[in-house]
Amino acid sequence: MYIYLVTTTTLTDDDVDALFHALADRTRRDILRRSLSGEFSVSALASHYDMSFAAVQKHVAVLERAGLVTKRRSGREALASGEVTAVRSVSALLDELEEIWRGRVVRIDELLAADRQNTDSPQPKE
Repeated sequence: MYIYLVTTTTLTDDDVDALFHALADRTRRDILRRSLSGEFSVSALASHYDMSFAAVQKHVAVLERAGLVTKRRSGREALASGEVTAVRSVSALLDELEEIWRGRVVRIDELLAADRQNTDSPQPKE
């Protein structure tokens, strides 16, 4: 299954799984929030968490594999920055799911209204 987004990016199921896997962890969501506001070294990001540098580095790698963060080297440091386009892709995916859900709610409402109408109508006598 492929999902075609308004951003003209085609995402495979594996891409979508990677995005939601990356966002499933609160530390990664926080790293993403921070990196969307600018470019930070992984060591600067690590200073915000009560975990090892290596653990934060692994979180950044998960975000990078999902396309939510990009890294570049500057001397000995790895600098991470958030990818707004990828975040918009996630938003578009959620919008698509909401649209499907809302369509189901509308169909349920229509069925209930039709059922009420059938119940309210006088039944022919036999």
